[in-house]
Amino acid sequence: MVKGYISKCAKIDLTRDKIEVFNLPEEYLKNYIGGYGFAAKTLWDELKPGIDPLSPDNILLFNIGPFPGTYLPTSSKYGVFAKSPLTGLFGMSISSGSVGQQMRQAGLQQLQFYGKASKPIYLFVDDGDIQVHDAKDMWGKLDSWQTEDKIREEYRDERIGVAAIGKASEKLSRFGCITNDRNRQAGRTGMGAVMGSKNLKALAFRGTHEIEVAKPKEWKALALDLIKRCQGPATLKYRDLGTPINTLNFQKLGCLPVDNFREGTSDRALEISGEIMAEKWVIKKAACSNCPIGCDHLCLAKEGPYKGSISSVDFESLFALGCCCGVYDMNAIIKAIEMCDRHTIDTISGGLCVSFAMECFEKGYITKEDCGGIDLKFGNADGMVSFVDQICSRSTKAGDLLAEGTRIAAQKIGKDSMKFAMQSKGLELPGYHLTALKTAAVGFAVAIRGACHLRNAAYSPDQKGTFDRFKEDRADERAKEIIKTEDNYAVIDSYIICKFTRGIYKSDDELAQVYELVTGIPFTGKQLNKTGERIVNLSKCFNVREGWKRADDTLPERFFSEPQTQGPAKGIVIDRKGFEDLKTAYYKARGWNEKTGIPTKEKLKELGLDFVLGDINQDIYTA
Repeated sequence: MVKGYISKCAKIDLTRDKIEVFNLPEEYLKNYIGGYGFAAKTLWDELKPGIDPLSPDNILLFNIGPFPGTYLPTSSKYGVFAKSPLTGLFGMSISSGSVGQQMRQAGLQQLQFYGKASKPIYLFVDDGDIQVHDAKDMWGKLDSWQTEDKIREEYRDERIGVAAIGKASEKLSRFGCITNDRNRQAGRTGMGAVMGSKNLKALAFRGTHEIEVAKPKEWKALALDLIKRCQGPATLKYRDLGTPINTLNFQKLGCLPVDNFREGTSDRALEISGEIMAEKWVIKKAACSNCPIGCDHLCLAKEGPYKGSISSVDFESLFALGCCCGVYDMNAIIKAIEMCDRHTIDTISGGLCVSFAMECFEKGYITKEDCGGIDLKFGNADGMVSFVDQICSRSTKAGDLLAEGTRIAAQKIGKDSMKFAMQSKGLELPGYHLTALKTAAVGFAVAIRGACHLRNAAYSPDQKGTFDRFKEDRADERAKEIIKTEDNYAVIDSYIICKFTRGIYKSDDELAQVYELVTGIPFTGKQLNKTGERIVNLSKCFNVREGWKRADDTLPERFFSEPQTQGPAKGIVIDRKGFEDLKTAYYKARGWNEKTGIPTKEKLKELGLDFVLGDINQDIYTA
């Protein structure tokens, strides 16, 4: 038996009210590790192509890796996966907190949800006992925080890990998220909406299952050393100011998105900086289960109409609901983040939907009447908060429209609005103005789940000066840098551990050693990277099967035609030919077809993915 893993999977047919528990095969564990890898394989095998992501035909997965409950730092994480209602492609989101560890101790490695419950329910896994409960007293009445409190109060146990949705996900906002431990979210690609479409209000876990590792003595020694390293320089910025330290760093680089990405700098950036936040707004630093870092910076609104609001403020939420909307009022930003977390929408997509609506409002494409009578101009902090609520509740014409995401909203609004809908493949961009980061521009565009800084670290060589961040040269070298971190991130998200610890490992071999000591499966860094490559290729093939084309790996028109007017990136745009040349170099380095961007037969066979070739039209692989 493979150690570390629980290996049990629960297949839950919500339509037929049927639960089946079975053991995952050993080869499945070795070849796909956990988390992201399990999802890529399961969705490929089980999901019918072309289904509506918000229909009962979608499959919702909750996965963990082999490490929750062990000494490995930051290992209490879980992943949620399905076909994304926002992108129509591979959907994935990962969260920290207590849920991963509690799911592991409750005795499950994977949960698979099929169909749709006839009424609102929540699931409670209590030490292996899978219970389905009526959620009629929660649905439409309780937000995610209140749902978590109610379940814990009902069972009189604060240890219970709860992942819940609020009204936005119940109302099927396409970027609905899932909240656990109040301030932790499975945020991106609309996994909360998939929960809502299945009438699934919450999942709760409690358990006492022991975690057995293959080599306890060696494992404890390495794990304790890794915990010490988590207190060293590799994680200092996360412990000190947290990710909001990026605000002023990005300001210096000209890559801080301002006013819906019209600019990359702001003369008011200091007001929402990590430095000012720590001085005036942070009331507590907190850590997730099994985490020695403590990056969670809780902020309290201390005055004005939002006094008493509290939320965990990270850079991505701060930029999206702050400078991207022209808002620098921390009280309002704290309130807006709290609303997103309670009612469960992704703060990045939510903030960019507000900034998109603001630009539409200024152009006359959205009227005051459409958005409940508010003056939705850039810089209107109260308007930003109000419109977040309108999106969550779908209570106005504009709020209902933007709950669909910027891509669908732009398609319906028409005119030139698609040019400034800041999304790629339907997913709104994270907080990097890409005219100032040319490697990141390609890395974000080719990312499997849409515009994303968490599928690869393509921004890093730009920021460090490895490449000239204003040029599209050295295509082959840039492509290799993107791929190296993309494969590594696939492993990290399959383990599942926090990317903030990626700098504590001395080598790929040491990262592989962690897996070997826990599971007993011999593993090298080279094998680990090949596993990451296998996972990326399989999820890419999922996208191809769902209709992905090379033209989908692109960025908003704004980056190609509208230069910034100030700062270090003034006058610079992304050169379209250079961008396409970099994409071609990336596809080539991946062993994919250079023209189509589709994995070749040879590459798929090399990775043991021959089964893909038999399940879809093989002709596309010879294009």
